Amino acid sequence: MIRFLVRRLVLTIPVLLGVATLVFALMHLIPGDPAQAMLGETAAEEDIAALRARLGLDRPLSVQYGRFLRGAVGGDLGTSLRTGEPVADAIVARLPATFELAVAALLVALGVAIPLGILAAVRQGTLVDHGATAVALAGVSIPNFWLGPLLAIVFAVELGWLPVSGRGTVAHLVLPAITLGTALTAVLARMTRASLVEELRKPYVQAARARGASRTRAVLRHALPNSLIPVVTLVGLQCGAVLGGAVITETIFAWPGVGRLLVQSIGFRDYPMVQGCVLLIAVIYVGVNLVVDLAYGLLDPRIRYT
Repeated sequence: MIRFLVRRLVLTIPVLLGVATLVFALMHLIPGDPAQAMLGETAAEEDIAALRARLGLDRPLSVQYGRFLRGAVGGDLGTSLRTGEPVADAIVARLPATFELAVAALLVALGVAIPLGILAAVRQGTLVDHGATAVALAGVSIPNFWLGPLLAIVFAVELGWLPVSGRGTVAHLVLPAITLGTALTAVLARMTRASLVEELRKPYVQAARARGASRTRAVLRHALPNSLIPVVTLVGLQCGAVLGGAVITETIFAWPGVGRLLVQSIGFRDYPMVQGCVLLIAVIYVGVNLVVDLAYGLLDPRIRYT
């Protein structure tokens, strides 16, 4: 186990380095000057040049890149060009909101997808199965940038049941969590169904039934745990999609998280803030996938780490 952890941690170094390099390059390829965006279109060239020098934007890209990497390794992500506050402090302040939304979306997805997948697998070929498949396909097909405004119009504007934006109560969390979790629900439901159908056909399930186990026990106690391994893998892979979807969802519902901070920073050409947000998302994604790998051993004792 220790060797496995060390090997995986070492492999994350080139991944994070590649992400940092890519986001640095892409940000500097985006048209626009942060100094001019801060001072306005009518600012004098001398003022723009002075601000660029003060922010270090007049230095060669290689120097800026080296400074960014050195700071990232030491935990210093730089200072926001827009607000002047440390990037790490701004991200830490927004991180709880993003975690809250991501966890809520995962709970919505798992709470709906697992029972729906089990029901579809047990009733394979029936109207229940076809209905569950249709719901899953609809969930995959609906983009969150369309679903979010639709839910806001129906449940916040027309019916007045839920708040349309902001954060503070559970009611504020409902619409963003459903918007972010819908696509994941559909994907997980289809995976749960397919994996459970395959497990139900295996001899050990039939043997459990022959020993007198009820159908419910054979499904939940014997087949379901083994069928969850690909589901857990998919959850880990979809964490990146959840974080990426949070950028859009947080913007739609004015949710004060890292995703909304990222969008605002891109608009202002705030290089350090954008680089810090993207690097954080990459670190979380890599960490979640490491946890998923370790969870395999708990779900299936046949898996051993060397």
